[in-house]
Amino acid sequence: MPVLRGARRSGAIQKGRSLMPLVGTREMFKKAYEGHYAIGAFNVNNMEIIQGIMEAAQEERSPVILQASEGARTYAGQNYIVDLVKTAAAQYPDIPVALHLDHGSTFEIAKACIDGGFTSVMIDGSKHSYEENVRLTKQVVEYAHDKGVVVEAELGRLAGVEDNVSVDAKDALFTDPEQAAEFVALTGCDSLAIAIGTSHGAYKYKGDPYLDYDRLEKVGQLLPGYPIVLHGASTVIQEFVQKCNEFGGSVQGAKGVPEDMLNKAAHMAVCKINIDTDIRLAMTGAIRESLFKDPSNFDPRSYLKAGRQAVKDMVKHKITAVLESQNKI
Repeated sequence: MPVLRGARRSGAIQKGRSLMPLVGTREMFKKAYEGHYAIGAFNVNNMEIIQGIMEAAQEERSPVILQASEGARTYAGQNYIVDLVKTAAAQYPDIPVALHLDHGSTFEIAKACIDGGFTSVMIDGSKHSYEENVRLTKQVVEYAHDKGVVVEAELGRLAGVEDNVSVDAKDALFTDPEQAAEFVALTGCDSLAIAIGTSHGAYKYKGDPYLDYDRLEKVGQLLPGYPIVLHGASTVIQEFVQKCNEFGGSVQGAKGVPEDMLNKAAHMAVCKINIDTDIRLAMTGAIRESLFKDPSNFDPRSYLKAGRQAVKDMVKHKITAVLESQNKI
């Protein structure tokens, strides 16, 4: 695994009280790999989502990665995201928290996040040629490692649509294990997202769900001890889909990755599992239900509280039933 000069710990002091610094993911992933579990990387867009995730992590005593996509940075603003996450880390000082850029598309965006307080960034060069992906990833790695920040890269292309990521199924490509090993050696990236059958968004499969465990095992053999990442790993829990539809939504035909399949991957080389769609569905269903049952309610604190609780409950479930990261701090 590539060696950094040091793992960034981004924190502050307020009124004589030490704030829990944000951490990188190296130690998290080392423990996860050795312990055969995974760390949940949950996408955040606002205060309530962050609060729900952190309350769940605190109650389950689980490390956690809070990640912001380019879309989240555009929506909330990078400074808001960083300060909200630092405040959450201060409120729960016993919980290791990493702040991660999800699907950074350019060196400039990755650099802005590194300079702005993120402790981990992803550079997604999977849409480029292999050679350009290597060049771009290596450029980000060199800059990030000099600042003590870790880098996730991607090789292979996942189908589906999520935020600024859109890949047709016909263009999706599974990751070649030998090429993955070469890519890590050439770039020095600290973790690698690979394509083994997951896809972005709520509409992941037309047929039966499938993950290529043989491919994952081969990658693990060629990169022993190296952390692998699964993107597009929401289950699209049908309870949430049904609730959205029952209370005025229209989420038809949504299907995700079964949780037992994700859990099996977590017992292999996968150390980080990305979860976004399930957060959106849980929160949206709860808010729809709250407003449907009380049409006179126009207090955001009321219906957003219901959404926050739904996020918390869902994350607690993921930590214990899928990731098995509870009591790992």
